[in-house]
Amino acid sequence: MTRPPSTPSFFSSSLRVFDLSLGQMLWSRRTVFMALVVGGPVLIAFLVRSLDLLGVHAMRVDGAPLSGPSIFGLMIWVFYLRFTVPVLALFYGTSLIADEVDDKTITYLFTRPIPRGAVMMGKYLAYLACTVMVVLPSVVLVYLLMVPRGGGNLASSFPSLLADLGLLAVGLAVYGALFAFVGARIKRPLVTGLIFLFGWEPSVLVFPGYLKRFTVAHYLQGLAPHAMPQDSTLGMLQSIFREVPPLSVSLIALALIWGLFLALAVRAVDRREYVLEQ
Repeated sequence: MTRPPSTPSFFSSSLRVFDLSLGQMLWSRRTVFMALVVGGPVLIAFLVRSLDLLGVHAMRVDGAPLSGPSIFGLMIWVFYLRFTVPVLALFYGTSLIADEVDDKTITYLFTRPIPRGAVMMGKYLAYLACTVMVVLPSVVLVYLLMVPRGGGNLASSFPSLLADLGLLAVGLAVYGALFAFVGARIKRPLVTGLIFLFGWEPSVLVFPGYLKRFTVAHYLQGLAPHAMPQDSTLGMLQSIFREVPPLSVSLIALALIWGLFLALAVRAVDRREYVLEQ
């Protein structure tokens, strides 16, 4: 008499789903959208450097051209941290389970002999790997184009680049966990995510008070001045940041948000009954 095959562990099951999902994500239409989004800052950096070669200094403050590290820091904040990272996390994170439900393929995943929560974990890891592999190389390209502007030194600012890459990876991880939970728990996750990103977060960040503590952006702001090149960029960013939390507080808060919502997302998939509409 043969023994029935044992159920794989949560970890090994997650890796199986990760391996299956990564290729699908990399060759999906969303990846084309992601490439277009991250290509915008690269194109802008290329145009600025091209104008420099023609003797036209397009970006100035008080009549003086901005240094390369200053422009790079502002692009990290404006293009990546406040737009690219949350938007990509929204479109990918909310679709991890919602797309399977819409395509009526969720039953094929759930009938496999693996823990249901591992489906969410594997898909989340695939999302994180996919976005990191596309977003971070574009940041490096912007760095190589912008930092040498005006005599900037690539070697001296390289530690800041590593900090910026870590900052963006943290943003992708935390926003992704939040929107993975939204996608697993709420029926119209994209609408809810858009309201959060472009309604709730911008509104509470501009007003003093405690409500900004219920946003991810508030704590990412606490990491940004420590990650970006330490020149005039810091002064310009400080005029934007009203109440920046300490670095230690930001790290602890982001870790708690990430762990909480990722656990809630796994639990939601493990316990929720998904009814497929005919």
